[in-house]
Amino acid sequence: KIVETYHGTSVQNSHGASVQNSKVDEDYSTLVEEVVRARIIENWESQDDPEHLRTIRDRILSNEQRAGYLLELYQQIQQEGEVVANNSVESSELRLSGLVVKREGKLRVYNRVYQQVFDRVWVEVQLRNLRPYSEAFRAWVASGGKDESRLLQGKALADAEEWAKNKNLSYQDKQFLAASKEKVIQEEIAAKEKEARLERERKDREAAEQRNQVLSEANNKAKKRIRNGTFVLVLTVLGAVISTTIAANKVLEAQNKLEETYTYVAYPQQLQELVSKLPPDSKQKEAISKQADIKIKDPQLDQVFLHASKSLAYQYLENWDDAEKSIKQSIKFLKGWKHDQDKNKIRKSNNEYLQTKIFALSVQGDLLKKQNNTQKAKAAYKEAFDILQKNKINPFKASSIVDKNTVESVLRGLIELLSANNNQENTQINEIRTSLKKHDLYDELNNSLANKKWEKADRINWELMLVIASREKERWLEIQDIEKLSCSDLKRMDELWVQSSDGHFGLSVQKEIWIKTGNRLGIKLEDWRNSDHENYRRFASTVGWYNRRLYGGWMYYDDFMAIVNQNWDDPSLRGGLPVGLPVRRGGYRFPLFLLRWGGLDGSFLALRLVKCNI
Repeated sequence: KIVETYHGTSVQNSHGASVQNSKVDEDYSTLVEEVVRARIIENWESQDDPEHLRTIRDRILSNEQRAGYLLELYQQIQQEGEVVANNSVESSELRLSGLVVKREGKLRVYNRVYQQVFDRVWVEVQLRNLRPYSEAFRAWVASGGKDESRLLQGKALADAEEWAKNKNLSYQDKQFLAASKEKVIQEEIAAKEKEARLERERKDREAAEQRNQVLSEANNKAKKRIRNGTFVLVLTVLGAVISTTIAANKVLEAQNKLEETYTYVAYPQQLQELVSKLPPDSKQKEAISKQADIKIKDPQLDQVFLHASKSLAYQYLENWDDAEKSIKQSIKFLKGWKHDQDKNKIRKSNNEYLQTKIFALSVQGDLLKKQNNTQKAKAAYKEAFDILQKNKINPFKASSIVDKNTVESVLRGLIELLSANNNQENTQINEIRTSLKKHDLYDELNNSLANKKWEKADRINWELMLVIASREKERWLEIQDIEKLSCSDLKRMDELWVQSSDGHFGLSVQKEIWIKTGNRLGIKLEDWRNSDHENYRRFASTVGWYNRRLYGGWMYYDDFMAIVNQNWDDPSLRGGLPVGLPVRRGGYRFPLFLLRWGGLDGSFLALRLVKCNI
């Protein structure tokens, strides 16, 4: 209509008046713009017949997971006018929709009509419809996932999780929601730890006040006894030599009691005072505070531990003279311990003695290293390391005197000193490095299990098995490698799993189910009968790896872990972890049946668990 009118001799304006061609020439572009805006752009969804703009819209929004990336790329083109074209899926899909065109190696909006219809407001509305947290999400992605202030909390996180149900989210969306959830959990844990620390400090203050009161009463009683003893002594000297001896003994007894009271009250109080001088919320303060809470039954070993702890605190405060005095006192008590004990008592207290000795040697090694006394420091660390290796002490037990920090100090200190010795002790360094790697993996396993991160714990458990069996390069265990898994390591793994899952997961749980489902122990693969296969499926079905209703029956690892993460304490999943095998190889997913069958079959591991009495 516009074109026909333009080529005529005149047109009519809105009032019916005739307008000459020259006037039309001047207003032609304005008229076109008005008509396009009125007939195409405004209320375009109702006027788009035949369908054109809606086809572009539907192509962009048809796939919710992909739509976010397409909208964000288009939004960037809107803001910058053009962007460099690449071979990405998003770039190709946006061009195929017809919304943008590639010219001179750059993507631009195809025409002004599209630019007006699919404007910035339209893009922002669609992004909000895709995810309710789009603004925070984009800022978090722009920071490379480092801006934790953009993570969701409280109701915003709950709303986002509710919105995300049954949606096929992008990888970055999953990362964003997982990071938000983990931050909330970490903040809750930190709050609980702070509350526990404040409660512990309150109890420590009350205990110190009580000890001071006991000490004051003991001093008064001792002084009174001394005065009474002295009076008796005077009387008995005047009376007889025997009476004099008795009085002297009473005086000595009173003095000994006073000294004993001072020793067992003053030293813990001194340690608490040193802890209070350490920087608030520091790792050093937390470590010493935990050590101060440890109760050792043997009073002489308790003195060894207290003096070593004081030396460690003095080292943190850089008070080297007092640190040296305290550790010398600790070693003195340690050397005299066995001379003061009978053989029966030594046997009962030997584990407590060994752990206390490791702690004292670790503190002594730290101090000697800082004083550049390399040879003596190396000797102290080496002695502690040999005790650790020989006695298989578990630093992750709640009752253990030696904690993970002590073990790490011994291993890292020894590696540092041996490495400086011109590589003359490479074999020993490698052995210690393996021990340190095992220690770090146990620490990671313990933390992952404590925080109910089951899949991460399972992967770490598998890595730990490879390290123990010296199969890190091969990344796989053969049947004969199972014999290399030491009983102490298997027991330690099992204890961590059982303790953290309240008896729901663990090697001992799997062994119990293995036997109850009729499986034979130690049967070789070539000797398996049809009944053994059926028993194995019964075992797998009991622990949740096998489901007859599924195609093929066998669960995929990541599908199984998704179920565990949702409801880990479901009775039907009892014994399902650890699986202990790689999840993917070469980019392919494998069902649990193939993973368990490939070299580390359950029957051989079960036999090892029997031999180790797990």
